[in-house]
Amino acid sequence: MSTKTQLAVIGGGPGGYAAAFLASDLGMNVTLIDLEKNPGGVCLYRGCIPSKALLHVAKLIHEADEAKKWGIEFGEPKIDLNKLRDFKNGVVNKLTGGLGQLAKQRKVNYINGRAKFINSTTLSVEKTDGTTEEVVFEKAILATGSVPAKIPGLSIDSQRVMDSTSALELNDVPKKLLVIGGGYIGLELSTVYSSLGSEVTVVEMLPGLLPGADRDLVSVLEKRLKTTLKNIYTETKVVELKDNGDSITVKLEGAKVTEPIQTFDKVLISIGRKPVTDGLGLENTKVKIGERGFVVVDKQLKTDDENIYAIGDIVGNPMLAHKAAAEGKVAVEAILGHKVAFEPNAIPAVVFTDPEIAWAGLTETEAKQKEIKVEIAKFPWAASGRATTLDRNDGLTKLIIEPETERILGVALVGVGAGDMIAEGTLAIEMGAVVKDLELTIHPHPTLSETMMFAAELFYGHATDMYRPKRK
Repeated sequence: MSTKTQLAVIGGGPGGYAAAFLASDLGMNVTLIDLEKNPGGVCLYRGCIPSKALLHVAKLIHEADEAKKWGIEFGEPKIDLNKLRDFKNGVVNKLTGGLGQLAKQRKVNYINGRAKFINSTTLSVEKTDGTTEEVVFEKAILATGSVPAKIPGLSIDSQRVMDSTSALELNDVPKKLLVIGGGYIGLELSTVYSSLGSEVTVVEMLPGLLPGADRDLVSVLEKRLKTTLKNIYTETKVVELKDNGDSITVKLEGAKVTEPIQTFDKVLISIGRKPVTDGLGLENTKVKIGERGFVVVDKQLKTDDENIYAIGDIVGNPMLAHKAAAEGKVAVEAILGHKVAFEPNAIPAVVFTDPEIAWAGLTETEAKQKEIKVEIAKFPWAASGRATTLDRNDGLTKLIIEPETERILGVALVGVGAGDMIAEGTLAIEMGAVVKDLELTIHPHPTLSETMMFAAELFYGHATDMYRPKRK
């Protein structure tokens, strides 16, 4: 069986389906290939969406407990794990099913299967029904995403050792859980499991949690995590895991570790992700793989093979769904001959812990590393009326500013709802806004979003809700 198509998209994640849908909207004949029944990829099936559904539940549990301080007391939560799992799966099924309908409405030819390049114009697809289909294409977009990375020597074959995928299946709630990796995935899942009743210990090899974020933001999160997690060990390595049948014995190495041998019911390994490039038949094309395992592309996302483009996690960091979707749209327009390039001034990042951390553009840490002269304007949420009404004054809004032009180079936040607020900062950076633009934009009161305006006011030394004159 053979199919001819103008555009073949390999991978149905946020980058792949965004590319396929746009190409169809712009008049192309499109074939989208993925192993799942419907589009969605890791993000919808095993990542962003199920984790956020569970984090919503975690937030509810925490707020119910904190309500005691406000004169409202609930009983201990009774957790029905089957119902919780059904809720999470229902969210996934609703969204992926909706994407399946959108694919049909757009007349995208959707094939369930695993694609492999025969050459630069032909794919062989092993379909999930056992048959094989050949797809002849004019152009192809590679969007195969990434999988959880493993630690050499530690990835023992045990049902008690989880990665992020198996952790989100929520088979049970272990009494004692070790999370290896203090990045955003590890901390988000730590938040979920601790709220459900697990005693969670986090181990991070580097000096601090969330290596990509500024320390002043992380310190706010870490302060709160110390009240909800059992232990946080930084500059610590896990050197041995041993399955005892009913538990896992772990050997730790680190200056701050007082008990080098500890026992846990389960271990979650969350040390990052690696691109999926194996088994795709790329050796039958001119596509090149770089030193770090990522596919090499230009600013239009074209590989060294003129017929093949690549987007998303397989072309490099940041490995984020919204970055993949934006790249997918650029790749489609490039294929159609439009004058485009993927050159964003800012790609927002969000860590959905409690509190959330979000940033876009230049960070203060990067500015120091690259010796870029900047001015910093910070507004602490201790002076925010809205944060006070929420009893969450532990937030911070920060602007990174170019001194000579007063242009906003970066925006960062920590606090409840930070992820929903970072878009304004991203827009400001993309539009080349200066601090005065942000200061003169009237924000609604009382909201957390007005802390962006207050930070801009502080830059000039006359914030209404805080007295901090600008130093001359």
